[in-house]
Amino acid sequence: MGRIIVSSLGKAYKQYPGRWSRLVEWVFGGLRVRHSLKWVLKDISFSVEPGEAVGIIGINGAGKSTLLKLITGTTQPSCGAVQITGRVAALLELGMGFHPDFTGRQNVIMAGQLLGISTSELDRLLPEIEAFAEIGDYIDQPVRVYSSGMQMRLAFSVATAIRPDVLIVDEALSVGDAYFQHKSFDRIRAYRLLGTTLLIVSHDKTAIQSICDRAILLNAGQIAMQGTPEAVMDYYNAMLAQRDSSVVRQSTLEDGKVQTISGSGEASIVAVTLCDADAQVIDVVKVAEKLTLTVQTHVHQALSGLVLGFMIKDRLGQPVFGTNTHHLDQVIASASAGSNPTFVIDFVANLGPGSYSIAVALHSHDTHIHKNYEWRDLAVVFNVINTDKPTFVGSNWFPVTLKIQS
Repeated sequence: MGRIIVSSLGKAYKQYPGRWSRLVEWVFGGLRVRHSLKWVLKDISFSVEPGEAVGIIGINGAGKSTLLKLITGTTQPSCGAVQITGRVAALLELGMGFHPDFTGRQNVIMAGQLLGISTSELDRLLPEIEAFAEIGDYIDQPVRVYSSGMQMRLAFSVATAIRPDVLIVDEALSVGDAYFQHKSFDRIRAYRLLGTTLLIVSHDKTAIQSICDRAILLNAGQIAMQGTPEAVMDYYNAMLAQRDSSVVRQSTLEDGKVQTISGSGEASIVAVTLCDADAQVIDVVKVAEKLTLTVQTHVHQALSGLVLGFMIKDRLGQPVFGTNTHHLDQVIASASAGSNPTFVIDFVANLGPGSYSIAVALHSHDTHIHKNYEWRDLAVVFNVINTDKPTFVGSNWFPVTLKIQS
C-alpha cells in the first residue's frame, strides 16, 4: 500500500544582486555571501495514508507544482524530507520524459521502462495503452507532431497502464478534451476503489470535491488550510474575492461542518430562513415541494449597487443551481445606509433525495469577485426525502411522461 509522508519540506532559490555576484561568491567560498534566499515553499508537513485521496489547490505561484516535483524527486528540497512507499506513477509536466523525435510507440516503451515495467509486460500492455489513448495512427508518428491533448492522452495511458500504489497528478489533465477528462477520472476513481493513494493538483473544484477525501490549500508557499474539500474550497473561493478590507472567518456548526463567511462588511446578512408553503421553517423537504427562501440583510454604508445571490449545493459542496438578482434583472441600484432589504425567493425543490445546503451572498456586480460585501456558505442546511414520487436516482427530479407504442 502506498503512503506519502512530507516532513518540514522547504525549497529556496538563491538570488544574486548582479551578474558578478555569483562569481565572487564562488571564488571566495563562504567568506563573501552575495545571495539572498527566495523561499517558494517553507515548512510543509502532511501525510497521505494508504488509499486516501488528497487534493492540493492554490492560486498560480502558490508552490503546488514545485511541491509535487519535490515529492516525486525531480527537484531536490532545500530542507525537510519525503517518504513514499509502494509503486509510484506521476503525471507532472505535459509530456515530461517524452522525446519529441521518437514515435509515440517508442516513447511508450521508454517511459514504461522508467516506471519499472519489464519489456515483456510492455509488449502485453501496449495494445491496451494504444486503445485507451485513442490517438490512432499517430502512435507511430513523432511526438513533436502531437497536440498537447494527444501528449496528455498518451502520457496518462502509460502512467496508469498498471495500477500504481501511489498516483500523483498535476494539472496536465486540464489540457485534454472533456471526453478524455471523464475517461481519465473514471480510471482514477476505479483505482481508488482498489486502494491506490492519490495526490492531485487541480483548479477543477468538481474534481477535487468528488474524488478527494481531504484538501490542502497552499498560499505563498505555505499551508494555509487543511480539511474537507468543501471547507477548503469555500475558504479558497473567499480568498479569491478578498480585498484589503475583507475578512475571512470559519466556524464549526453543530453538525460538524465548517462554515465560511467572508466579505468587506458594507452590507451584511442578518438572517436566512427556508420555509414551506405554510410559512413554517423546515429542514426536511419533500421532492418537488414549493419552498420560500428569505434573506434579511442590513446595509451599513450607502451602496451604488446591491446584488443578492444564492446557490444550492449537494452534500459534497458541488453546485446544483445558483443565480442572483443581477441575472434576474432585479438589482437594487441604490441602497441607503441603515436600510434593511429583505429578499424573498420562491422555488420548487426539484431535487433528488439527499443532503443539501444553500450559500447566499451580497455583492455589487454579477459575481462576488468584483465586490464581496458578504458571502456565507452553509447558510441553510436541509434534507430532501421522496414520499410520493416514483423511485428515481440522481440529484434532480424531472417529471416524466412515458408512452409505449406497439
